[in-house]
Amino acid sequence: MRTGVIRRREMLTAIAAVPLVAAPFVRRAAAAEFSLKIAHPLAAAHPTNTRLLEAADTIRKDTDGRVELRIFPNGQLGGEADTFSQLRSGAVEAYVIGGLVVSTVVPAAALDGTGFAFGDASKVWPAMDGRLGAYIRDAFAKSNLYAARTSWDLGFREITTSVKPIRTVADLSGLKIRVPSAAAYTSLFRALDAAPTSVQFTDVYPALQTRIVDAQENPLSLIVTSRFHEVQKFCSLSNHIWQGNWILFNGRVWKSLPEKIQEIVEARLSQAGLAQRADLANLEQSYRDTMVKSGIAFNDVDADSFRAKLRSAGYYTEIRRKFGDQAFQILEEAAGASFG
Repeated sequence: MRTGVIRRREMLTAIAAVPLVAAPFVRRAAAAEFSLKIAHPLAAAHPTNTRLLEAADTIRKDTDGRVELRIFPNGQLGGEADTFSQLRSGAVEAYVIGGLVVSTVVPAAALDGTGFAFGDASKVWPAMDGRLGAYIRDAFAKSNLYAARTSWDLGFREITTSVKPIRTVADLSGLKIRVPSAAAYTSLFRALDAAPTSVQFTDVYPALQTRIVDAQENPLSLIVTSRFHEVQKFCSLSNHIWQGNWILFNGRVWKSLPEKIQEIVEARLSQAGLAQRADLANLEQSYRDTMVKSGIAFNDVDADSFRAKLRSAGYYTEIRRKFGDQAFQILEEAAGASFG
């Protein structure tokens, strides 16, 4: 009988000990009052993903575990169009994506992606942190999307090919080049007499490998982290479009966050965004070195021949018509140039 009592006591002691082991896991799961999925199409090795993970950790700590940002890189939640649709419905709470990709819904998001608008990075950040960026963020808000105030960097887009270097606009004639699924890209390359083909970002590597397309255009950071240089031979430094990324939140989701949490999330994402900009600037030469080691040949382009072709094709006239005089004036002021 006494043995039975001892056994019962031992069992009760053992059962009581279980919550002590499991409790930390229970508390951690329950602590996230707001669990937000943040998707992006970039590789896990890209500086954007690294800084997002750091921001997520800082936000969790600063909110005492109330906010959990779950980062999904590499298009894990779907292609660009599909993920943007999920963002708008609220199935995905936030999406890190370039304005040109979402311009099918928010046309003004493509304004900073006007061909050959910015000569170099010295013009970009005063524009995006100033009047031009504010104009685009207001356009997002009208479509029930909240854009974090600091845009992130992807860099200037360059052209890579497997067939020939691109030195003048004439070299683009008839070239099968992959572009994102956005009218802003197709209209630019059609005006340059190329043959643009829309391919989802996650499908670009096999499209290049199997020669569905002979060329693509992306910032060096994406070319290297997505390994496109492995299936290309030439890189022409066209700088034809500067591209940044916006961190877009579903508007309803953002408004549901308490004001104090909004302030913390905004501040930490801005801090991470500024660090990411510096990362990319510091890594630019290493990306070029990686590509050269793989056999890529670099060349400069005659940018004036591209701009002249765009003017004669009515490209800038169409940009003005599409966005309106006010927006076009903001763009010209930001770029410090007159597009005619």
